[in-house]
Amino acid sequence: MEEKKFVTVRSLQAYFNFEQICGTDASLDRQIEIADTNRPGLELAGYFDHSQARRLVILGDKEISYIQTMSEKKQRKSFDFITDKHTPAIIISKSHECPPILKRIAKRKKFPIFLTNASTSRLIVEIVAFLDEGLATSDSLHGGLISIYDKGVLIRGDSGMGKSEIALELVKRGHQLVADDRVDCYRIHNKIVGKSPDLLRGMLEIRGIGIINVQRMFGIASIIPKAEVNLEISLVKWADNADYDRVGIEEKKFDSILGVDIPKIIIPVREGRSMAVIIESAVTNYILSEMGMDSAKEFEQRVLDYIEKNKEQ
Repeated sequence: MEEKKFVTVRSLQAYFNFEQICGTDASLDRQIEIADTNRPGLELAGYFDHSQARRLVILGDKEISYIQTMSEKKQRKSFDFITDKHTPAIIISKSHECPPILKRIAKRKKFPIFLTNASTSRLIVEIVAFLDEGLATSDSLHGGLISIYDKGVLIRGDSGMGKSEIALELVKRGHQLVADDRVDCYRIHNKIVGKSPDLLRGMLEIRGIGIINVQRMFGIASIIPKAEVNLEISLVKWADNADYDRVGIEEKKFDSILGVDIPKIIIPVREGRSMAVIIESAVTNYILSEMGMDSAKEFEQRVLDYIEKNKEQ
């Protein structure tokens, strides 16, 4: 059974540095389970059916203006509803003051309310992005993640295939390290985002040398905290009797990561092959194919044209 994920109000407040005006320290342990927000127009109007429960409540210009037109009785009824046990917290944007009746009810219930000077629209976008990542389905994969030409390339293969050495060579060639050895992957909508565990961030393990700090050796621009996984490269040991794709017209391969299909290229490894250059070329070819320039199809068409020409002759 999949474990239910949540983000605490405490982690949200710490990330955005909101000013807390109501609620106890214990109230910060309330759980946020939905990566969305609620602007309670209907609830303020007194309609409570089908309310968007369990979502963070945002009060912006419209809500504050409408509250000023409400009678005290209607305010008490609406505020009592939106401060129930299902609502994680209320955030008031654009430095508006908290309505006095709401503040009294929140203090009585020990319900958390926060203030921020951020605009309402920007606040919602940033909160949803934060919650999307915090509530995303996740998995840890063995491999490395490198940003090559702004494409997140997941390099996988058995232990001893030289993944870390290849990553080091790619960093030396100007690309950026995201993670080595273990990649924490998160599904956000229909995309897979990978990042390094905190303990391993910016580190590479090179056999014979040990752990190296990539940022110190190659500068701050040599690492990035996360990247979307666009392409997977699977390294396999070279086998003389294996039938490797030599032209690229075979059926495209994919690997499913958290239910999302990621394009996959299998590259055999043997002594004398410059794997960093080969991987760079594979990524370049992938980018060209995204732009509609498929080298394999172009070559296939040349062959067909050549055969047709010979037939005519």
